[in-house]
Amino acid sequence: MFICQNCGYQSLRWLGKCPQCGEWNTFVEKSEISPRARAKLPSAPPQSIPEISSAESARIKTGILEFDRVLGGGIVSGSCVLIAGEPGIGKSTLLLQVANAIAGQGKSILYISGEEDPSQLKMRADRLGADSRNLKVSFQSEVGEILGLLESVNPDLVIVDSIQAVFLEEIPSSPGSVIQVRESASRLFSLIKSRRTPLILVGHVTKEGSIAGPRLLEHLVDVVLYFEGERTGPVRILRSQKNRFGDTTEIGLFQMTGMGLKEVTEEEQLFLERGAFYTPGNVVTAVLEGARVLLVGVQALVAQSYLAIPRRVSNGFDFNRLLMILAILERSAQARFGQKDVYVNVLGGLRLDDPASDLALAIALYSNLEDLPLPPLVAFGELGLGGEIRPIPMLEKRVLHAQRMGFQLMLTPPLKGERKTEKVKEVENIKEALSFLKKIARKENLSNE
Repeated sequence: MFICQNCGYQSLRWLGKCPQCGEWNTFVEKSEISPRARAKLPSAPPQSIPEISSAESARIKTGILEFDRVLGGGIVSGSCVLIAGEPGIGKSTLLLQVANAIAGQGKSILYISGEEDPSQLKMRADRLGADSRNLKVSFQSEVGEILGLLESVNPDLVIVDSIQAVFLEEIPSSPGSVIQVRESASRLFSLIKSRRTPLILVGHVTKEGSIAGPRLLEHLVDVVLYFEGERTGPVRILRSQKNRFGDTTEIGLFQMTGMGLKEVTEEEQLFLERGAFYTPGNVVTAVLEGARVLLVGVQALVAQSYLAIPRRVSNGFDFNRLLMILAILERSAQARFGQKDVYVNVLGGLRLDDPASDLALAIALYSNLEDLPLPPLVAFGELGLGGEIRPIPMLEKRVLHAQRMGFQLMLTPPLKGERKTEKVKEVENIKEALSFLKKIARKENLSNE
């Protein structure tokens, strides 16, 4: 059997190019595991729906509110959580803090480390203050020995760091290969599902940002989390890409410190730069992340290009959506970006997926192009291709949150009878928004003079 090391595609003969993922020279020869060696779930008689106990009542609260928020309220018994992120981003730090918090509730935790030796893990534990006696650490890599530990220790939670570091002895392949990851994960899943013990796996990511190993791994687990952020900055964001027990739009905010990760309570301090007001190209938008409203600073820089093809650089904003907004401004506002380099940045390393940020980006681009300084301004609304500003969900909630944070001047879609103030300007299209923008910029210049 020949298996692609990139995506797990199987072939009876060697191929130079994988027909599934398109990568070259990734096929290696592997002996197929016999069916007798595969893990099997114990047989159980069929049950009717009313006879099955609800797993919602069996969640483990970690005590770390941001972590629980992303999971939907805690770790469900018998579930498998896969957390991935770039090297050095803080995955092991986060999970050691989670393990220590749960161990402090009197529950037994088994932390299996296949990548660090005892002295390295001890140094991190001392720095984080993880000293609970209920937190048991094992330095094993062979799956058979790990399964034996689970039977003897009988923990309430198992953490494996990482799935690419463990292996099965009967498979003639190196740890981290597609077949090792697939079979090792299957063995672990089979046991934790039968014992109703939750399992957290750490996964590596490729240079493209996706989880390394077969795609089957993401289909098998119940929850897929991504831990991301700039390694040179303090902000860390925990996102849910898949969650069978909760909402996938929630995010958790953390700040990396010398004592480990701390939950962020005043998130606007991370995503706003109040000293940047009264300069062209700086606007604040209100985005919805799950049930939470965040005020985020959006910056735009438009400069003369000396290249045949002007640059378009977007950091934290969807590149194709940026191109769409540029086209809308060209058509609806006669703004000329054809010979200009355009740079867009979202403060704090946050990635904006909410379409309500369209209006803020359009205003930032236009104000920098026309050199219009702006006062503290919050703008939110989705742009249509005709330049119309479409309504967005939770409109009044965004307005109230911006007012609580001290912002009074706002550009919004029509509120339709909802609570209004004198400083909330309702606009129906981008032309009306830019006309108001010029008016307030002129007033600011007069007042400054």
